[in-house]
Amino acid sequence: MLELRNIAKSFANGSEIVHALTDISLTIQQNEFVAFMGSSGSGKSTLMNILGCLDTPNNGQYFLDNKDVATMDDDTLSAIRNKHIGFIFQTFHLLPKLDAIGNVKLPLRFSDVSEEEANDRAHELLDKVGLGHRKTHKPFEMSGGQRQRVAIARALINRPTVVLADEPTGNLDSKTSVEIMSLLTDLHQQGQTIVMVTHEDDIATYAQRVITMRDGQILQDTGTGQQVPVVAKG
Repeated sequence: MLELRNIAKSFANGSEIVHALTDISLTIQQNEFVAFMGSSGSGKSTLMNILGCLDTPNNGQYFLDNKDVATMDDDTLSAIRNKHIGFIFQTFHLLPKLDAIGNVKLPLRFSDVSEEEANDRAHELLDKVGLGHRKTHKPFEMSGGQRQRVAIARALINRPTVVLADEPTGNLDSKTSVEIMSLLTDLHQQGQTIVMVTHEDDIATYAQRVITMRDGQILQDTGTGQQVPVVAKG
């Protein structure tokens, strides 16, 4: 469902060329729950941005739902993101002036979904994530865990092919983190494909497959049993 072929990404940092990703090839199947791990500078965030069609590689191919998106222009990428990808961020990214229903409906604003159906979906998803009693509350009236539940409902509103979760528990205490990961596990068991970035070992254990990165390369992939020797740079 998600396939990367020989993906490379580099960028200039002053006079230095930084190779963020080097020859990344992997496949993520439908209904997998995959966690990317690695220290700062390992390339996991760059890879997540490419998977989410927020950035494009310098070389290689990326197939999302059998479509080669690596060379698409910005407008086409935006349409692909809106149709196929749901995002969950560490800092929630909720609009403070909108209530829970309004925030959840946001991804459908530029779709062909009617307002009535958008409302129905938002109500259903807020019930699903355990916030049926908080639908008209604004972000400042909710706890961090509740805000992340709103963000999860928003990520699901467009019925995405894949949900990308970037450090979904990074701003939460341990008890709330367990609740959020239990919710993501339930979604996975219901058939949702989830790709997550985390630096926490205990959070990564919720995934069925863990891909460890270092210096822009895959060091180990528990899904394939593959371990690739990576030579430290510098």
